[in-house]
Amino acid sequence: MPKMHQVCVAVGKRASGKSTAIINLIERMKFDYCIAVSPTMNSNKELMDRLKIEHTFEDVDDPSVIDKIKEIVKGEAEDLERYKEELKRYNKLMKDLKEGKYMDDDLLLQFFSDEGHFQKPTHRWNGEKVRIACIFDDMLGSGIYSRPRKLNGLSTYSRHVGSLKEGGAIGVSLFFMIQSFKCQTGGLNKVIRNQCTSMLLFKTKDKQEMKDVAESVSGEIDEELFNKVYDTAIGDGTDYPFLFIDLHKKKEHVSMFRQRLDNFILTEDLIKN
Repeated sequence: MPKMHQVCVAVGKRASGKSTAIINLIERMKFDYCIAVSPTMNSNKELMDRLKIEHTFEDVDDPSVIDKIKEIVKGEAEDLERYKEELKRYNKLMKDLKEGKYMDDDLLLQFFSDEGHFQKPTHRWNGEKVRIACIFDDMLGSGIYSRPRKLNGLSTYSRHVGSLKEGGAIGVSLFFMIQSFKCQTGGLNKVIRNQCTSMLLFKTKDKQEMKDVAESVSGEIDEELFNKVYDTAIGDGTDYPFLFIDLHKKKEHVSMFRQRLDNFILTEDLIKN
């Protein structure tokens, strides 16, 4: 699977298989829960159930949604730091008790439960950084896309959201489901496309769209070879095929291109042919 954190764009027409592919990708990347920004998400029970969606924002014209997403991630960072600090105090208390040292009354009260025993601090994610995915769907023409300053900022710094005092951050991965790679108005803008770390490209007859996507990987392969890669991925077009492009692949992965999520496409083989 690709690296964390993602800015992933899935491009395909309606009924192309975008939702199913994104569900599979998010499940396999083992995210703990999802945030959804979509006017239609609450009507899609399969998505809601499988993606463990905990926060849904239906007003896609409200730019403050982006601030709310940041607050959710920031809250997770604060809760993790709260847990680590409490655990440090708890461990000191247990050590002092064992050694018969003076006990601080406030510390005793903090960890002594109503059941008559000391209660170890708890954390929902057992002291680990939570993995959060945020999905944007059915957003064409929305205020968030049309006035994208806040969304651009989130896309640019998504891996740094929810910073931790000890270094690092919780971060959030973003998944955009769109019908067209480029759109004159109300679509996904250039800033976000440039931040893209991976892409799912479904079957399309739009030659200009193919050219636009080819340009986005022009530093890796030329347009002619890209078309061969795409044709290999799509095949005869049955069973909702797509080309997966990993723009920041792991070193151990043999190619940045895959047919669906598992089958690597080796450009060297296509050049020979």
